[in-house]
Parts: sequence; structure tokens; C-alpha cells
Amino acid sequence: SSRVPSPCPSSLAMYSCTKLLFAPALVRRSSRVLGQPLSASVLSSPDAWTEQVMGPVWTGKHWVGWGGTRPGTLRAIQTSAAHRDIDTAAKFIGAGAATVGVAGSGAGIGTVFGSLIIGYARNPSLKQQLFSYAILGFALSEAMGLFCLMVAFLILFAM
Repeated sequence: SSRVPSPCPSSLAMYSCTKLLFAPALVRRSSRVLGQPLSASVLSSPDAWTEQVMGPVWTGKHWVGWGGTRPGTLRAIQTSAAHRDIDTAAKFIGAGAATVGVAGSGAGIGTVFGSLIIGYARNPSLKQQLFSYAILGFALSEAMGLFCLMVAFLILFAM
């Protein structure tokens, strides 16, 4: 029977294989991939991944090296113009979705000052207290709108 021998000695198999799986180079590589745009890491062509083998390769007779590269070396993932266009379109869609909150902020400010006018019409003696509550409501509503705008700009220019 043709059995593929283990690249690790039998007494140290579990320990060595665990060390191989959690090697610092492999952890660094995976954390870099997580920080890349989706189309650069997932949608890239298969030939961009061929030289990124992180372990010994079985040739049929014996185990050979590290698949042509040393552990810890990285090959740049190539992105095409179509993938860059997808990333750009996703940025614009995300930024547009984030700015919807600005419209909600405008509606909230209108509601706050509309309620101020109604409250003042019902009881003019509470003018100062109602106005201070209205300014607080305005500030909170405006802050939410500015946060939404900030997220939209972060999506557009920081990613």
C-alpha cells in the first residue's frame, strides 16, 4: 500500500504540526489579508495564490521544501482594473448609504423646533426652559448627522 509519510516524526507530530499551523509568518500573512479590500483578497485570480503555499509539498516520493517560497515571504496580490472598479463602486454605495442619516438629522431638527413652537404656544411662561430643551435636542440631532457624514467621508477617503 502506498502511504504518504508524515513530514513530522511520529513522537513530535502533534507538537510540530501545531507549531507549523501557528507559525508567526502565517499569522502575519493572514492578518495582512484581513486588512486588504475584499476584491484584493477574495476575488483575486487563482494564479496570484499559487506561490503562497505555507508548508512542505508531497511530490509522490518524498517531502520537498516550502513550495518554492520560504515561510514569511509574501507575494503581492494583483488586482485588475475591474476589481478596482468594484471597490470604487462599493465605496460610493457605502458612502451614499451612510449619508441617509443626514436626512434623518434634518427631520429631527425640524421636529425639535416644531415642538418648541407648539410648546411655546401652549404655555408662553415656560419659554426659557423650552428653549434650553430645544437647543439640547438640536445639538444631539445635529451630532448624529455629523457622525453619519464623518462615516461617509471615512468610507470614501480612508479605505
